[in-house]
Amino acid sequence: MIEELTIRDLGVIAEATLPLGPGFTAVTGETGAGKTMVVTALGLLLGERADAGRVRQGQAQSWVEGRWIVDPDGPVAERVRDAGGDLDGPELILGRSVSVEGRSRAIVGGRSAPASVLGDLGAELVVVHGQSDQIRLRSQTAQRDALDRFAGPKLAAALTDYQHAHKRWLANQTELERLILERDQRAAEAEGLRVAIAEVETIAPQIGEDTELAERAERLGNLEELRVAAAQTRQLLSAEDNPDDIPDATALLDSARRQLERAAGHDAQLPPIVDAIANAGFLIADIAAELSSYLAGLDADGARELEIVQERRAELSALARKYAGGLDEAIEFLDTGSARLVELDGDSDRIDQLTAETASDFVIVEKLAEKITKLRTQAAAALGKAVTTELAALAMPDASLIVLIETHDEFTTTGRDSVKILLQPHAGAEPRALARGASGGELSRVMLAIEVVINATDPVPTFVFDEVDAGVGGAAAIEIGRRLAKLAETAQVIVVTHLAQVAAFAGNHLSVVKDSDGAVTASSVRQLKGEERAAEMARLLSGLPDSASGLEHARELISLAHSN
Repeated sequence: MIEELTIRDLGVIAEATLPLGPGFTAVTGETGAGKTMVVTALGLLLGERADAGRVRQGQAQSWVEGRWIVDPDGPVAERVRDAGGDLDGPELILGRSVSVEGRSRAIVGGRSAPASVLGDLGAELVVVHGQSDQIRLRSQTAQRDALDRFAGPKLAAALTDYQHAHKRWLANQTELERLILERDQRAAEAEGLRVAIAEVETIAPQIGEDTELAERAERLGNLEELRVAAAQTRQLLSAEDNPDDIPDATALLDSARRQLERAAGHDAQLPPIVDAIANAGFLIADIAAELSSYLAGLDADGARELEIVQERRAELSALARKYAGGLDEAIEFLDTGSARLVELDGDSDRIDQLTAETASDFVIVEKLAEKITKLRTQAAAALGKAVTTELAALAMPDASLIVLIETHDEFTTTGRDSVKILLQPHAGAEPRALARGASGGELSRVMLAIEVVINATDPVPTFVFDEVDAGVGGAAAIEIGRRLAKLAETAQVIVVTHLAQVAAFAGNHLSVVKDSDGAVTASSVRQLKGEERAAEMARLLSGLPDSASGLEHARELISLAHSN
């Protein structure tokens, strides 16, 4: 229940506070005073799209704040806490600002939150009905929703089970149809993968093999140059067949060592140098031995080996070109291609599995759809009877509401039923669809009757009606007021109206008052009691708030409304 609504700089309303509270609140006012802004303000608090054009002229932003009383342990409080907000006991504060640039900011329980959170909360807190909802009631979707609400938790549970099964059935069926449709294409892809994998496996490339082969090719292509350089170096370091006049490095180091050794006994600094020369000789001898081994290892038939290496390099290069990225990608393809091939080769098994699952799910969907149809059919009879009774109390004594269920072959997300609400204006007349057979005033009363009946099985904390009495007058308007008062016994009801017959039944009467300084119109809200209320009722009745006969009629109407 909303306790209080504060509006600032929204439309023509400069600043206003609406004390609401439980029961039936009527909001009245002159044309253009801003009554609709009350509904607009509630819409903003319920997550509706922000319209920068609603910001009051000359102001930077509009601000709306609502103070709700909710169950601290209920779903609304839980959603508020999920959004990071909190309650003060049972009190919940919701706020919304809209700037002239179109920026919007929502406050939920003291914390900023997305406007979508307000929408989630609004679905639990308020049902808003305006003239657009009368038009919406003409649609079969809205009519089915109304019936499902009336059917209550049992249908809601069956519908939830059905939707889960239906979603799974559709998903499996879609995949099955895709696999069957693409079977030839996927078979061709699998065959192509087998050929490609076989080619890669036949060539059997190794990681880094191309680099290794490039190095071998470089070596084999320069064998003679390598042989000459190694042989000449070996000869310079240590050669047994060197002429006496061309000493090698080993001989020179040996001669140097012996020369210095003769004098080493005369100076302690020389023996270490002698040892170093001896070590250098050993090192040179080792290097010469390595060169001997290197020369022995050079392939005498290097040309043939080079040919083999180049053939292998060409083979790998051709493979790498097929896999744009290179040889590593070709090697990686063995893993990815093999995994894809396993998936494709499993199509037959998957098709068999999906065929079985789809058939099983269809049986479940069909049974649940039958259950939903049965529950809707039962609810349709009860709803038609109850609403017909309400219509009699709304000055439509001869009218009957008939709810028809038609079952189709197609399974949709809501079952296989279409719902049609027909209105029979009087006995013997042909029942006609609301879309063709009901005037605006009749739609208003049908909509109100449906809400009164549905609220008994699917209660909503707060109802807001924006000119639900459009196209209605006289006795019918009085009955609408009486029914709104009845609805207010179990829910909070807020009605924007221009009819005194409706406003008379309200326990709380608010008037949107318009003042004008010639340039800017500003409106505020006043709570009316006693003679002020009688004057407003007289204005609604005759347009003359000071008319004696109007005031008398107003007092009589208020007395009549509250004597029942």
